Amino acid sequence: MLLQKKGAKSNLALLIIGVMLVLLPFVNDSRSLMIMMTQIFIFGIFAMSYDILLGFTGIVSFGHAAFFGIGAYAVGVFMDGMGPSIGVLILAFVVGAILAAILSYLVGILSLRLKSHFYAMLTLAISGLLLVVGEKWRSVTKGGEGFTFQIPEALMNRTTLYLVALGLMIVIYLLLKRITISPLGKVLQAIRENEQRTESLGYEIVHYKVIASVVAGVVASMSGGLYVITLRFINTSVLSVDITLNALLMTIIGGVGTLVGAILGSSIIELAHHWLTELAKVHPIFERWIIFFGLLYIVVVMVFPLGIIGTIKLWYNKRIAKQQGKKVEQAWQTPIPPK
Repeated sequence: MLLQKKGAKSNLALLIIGVMLVLLPFVNDSRSLMIMMTQIFIFGIFAMSYDILLGFTGIVSFGHAAFFGIGAYAVGVFMDGMGPSIGVLILAFVVGAILAAILSYLVGILSLRLKSHFYAMLTLAISGLLLVVGEKWRSVTKGGEGFTFQIPEALMNRTTLYLVALGLMIVIYLLLKRITISPLGKVLQAIRENEQRTESLGYEIVHYKVIASVVAGVVASMSGGLYVITLRFINTSVLSVDITLNALLMTIIGGVGTLVGAILGSSIIELAHHWLTELAKVHPIFERWIIFFGLLYIVVVMVFPLGIIGTIKLWYNKRIAKQQGKKVEQAWQTPIPPK
């Protein structure tokens, strides 16, 4: 009963926050605010895709930027070559998602039968390979200098783009949430907790890992496509390892295995980046903002060892377990659905 009340309260809180975010541009349409919030939504989507791998399946990826970059280049190349129309944009998103799904499937089949660090290193190698291709295939990508392109007129308005990014983030969150509470999601969490035990129960864990890899790759491609729309420019930086590290930090800070934590982590990192960049205009010492950002990350990890949302959940579970006379571990246990 207490857990049901908790779930109802959480859903109500998320609904209220969603309504407030929808109303925000009609209350404050500051250009800088719209840009920053749009970036938070986009990287929230990207961080949720990474959370499916790390938080729900226990898979570490060092090259998740490869799928982000595929979606970004699909949109950039299609917009530049076929013109800025909504139809072309939708086609670009579909093509980017298909390419990301194919690549993530191949990478998963090749590496997920082995230990998890093989997948991490292979994704890093694939990301590096795509970065080299982006640098060398100048006839299409224009190399490291990149290229600008036009976007559909309907998306030139920052408020419209804000609402599109918010809407896409909400839809993807609901879809991923549905996956995580389904029997598929329970098996993924069981793999994360004890891979050998899950396999002994008769599950083909490789198949489930590949599914998680494909889902994460497709969602990451969508965030990449949306990212370059906000810039109207693309270069090989969308394939850099920094993109993957951002997703990793967002997921860890917010709380792995929560989805909401990925969005919260995106908000914290983007807000901290914006705040420290503004402080750099006040005093030169803040030009080394990455140092202060590192200190902020250390403080957050020390105070919230399981991430912000994860630690709050642990505190709540301890209270519930104490009231029900159970061990804390029981409150965290993920049941495995019957085969």
